Amino acid sequence: MKKYITTIKNAKWLSAILLASVISACSSTDEEDESTKIAELTEINEQFEPDVVWDRNVGDGVGDHFSRLKPHFAYDKIFTASRDGNVYAFDALSGERVWQADLSDIKGERGFFDSREPALLAGGPIAGINKVFIGSENGLVYALNAETGELSWSSSVKGEVIAPAAIDSGILTVNTASGVLKAFNASNGDEVWKVDLDVPPLSLRGISQPTIAGGGVIVGTASGELTVFLLETGQQGWSVDVGEATGSTELERVIDVDARALVYGDKVYAISSRGNLVAIDIRNGREQWKRQYSSYRQLAVDGNTIYLTTTKGHIFAVDRLNGLEKWSNIALTNRGVTGPAVVGEYLVVGDFEGYLHFLDLDTGEFVARHNVDSSGIHATPTIVNGMVVSQARDGSLQAIKVP
Repeated sequence: MKKYITTIKNAKWLSAILLASVISACSSTDEEDESTKIAELTEINEQFEPDVVWDRNVGDGVGDHFSRLKPHFAYDKIFTASRDGNVYAFDALSGERVWQADLSDIKGERGFFDSREPALLAGGPIAGINKVFIGSENGLVYALNAETGELSWSSSVKGEVIAPAAIDSGILTVNTASGVLKAFNASNGDEVWKVDLDVPPLSLRGISQPTIAGGGVIVGTASGELTVFLLETGQQGWSVDVGEATGSTELERVIDVDARALVYGDKVYAISSRGNLVAIDIRNGREQWKRQYSSYRQLAVDGNTIYLTTTKGHIFAVDRLNGLEKWSNIALTNRGVTGPAVVGEYLVVGDFEGYLHFLDLDTGEFVARHNVDSSGIHATPTIVNGMVVSQARDGSLQAIKVP
């Protein structure tokens, strides 16, 4: 069994866009320019017009910062946040604000003449046991009452919390950029267990959100592995290599598994930023099939099909039973495409110019397009009762209905 230790020395974080460019770079200057060229949008045969049900604003959003903040649906509410510290709850149907909390001054101690210190929220929110959990780049984890927004508890963890936590059976698990995987009692914030994961000197600025299933916590690592730990004790179970380091330079050998593992039935599906899409038996960690795709974005599944966007912004549909490709769409190359989400008969992704693109699930053809805000969409859209809820970088929040 592999032992994990923390070995970060002078850690260098790279942007995902830089990695995608380097991974795809060719030998000649002309080819390199072509490989980083941003695809322009062309006219499509729109089959429907997305209908904006409500439109709200989430403070200043996340700006140009790296962030995994995105809307989360629970208890008939949409929970979301801005990087500077504002957390919101909106009624999912009407969009009316239910409450707002300011985590930059959660104790109400800031004076009239005091400047605001941003809370640097970055991971979450998620909800469970009538609480909303969110993490910060300062290594703080907050638990708010889901009905009122009042602070229930807060605790600290070593490293930045830049990915959403996961909760099940009253245990909250948090993965940090420093390689610490920590489990809290979700009711009061007490530590249950802690594990130190190996983090290489060079890695992406991004970490895997834990997935809890079958009594285990499944998490990807910066070393390109997918590993399971027992939820109650933190004891390590199986570990599988997902990333595949094949380059000659350190940069080309970055193989982080940043996308959250997707559990469907008795299989776990995981993907590396450089390497493979892998299907794994959740019971014993045995590899079922492996295909060469590279991504750090969230996966989606519908029936027997897995949908993914690669580091280049290419969208693929893959048979989840055998890994065979069903269709591909490369029309959004280098447009900072988000992870995909399934809504009704369509697949939806966002891009860096703030567009939502709707594709036919069966063919991958574009069927509609909608602009949320020109500041861009940074996170996978959230699906709520047949609506697409998407948040732009400047904090614009829209709920959009599709047929």
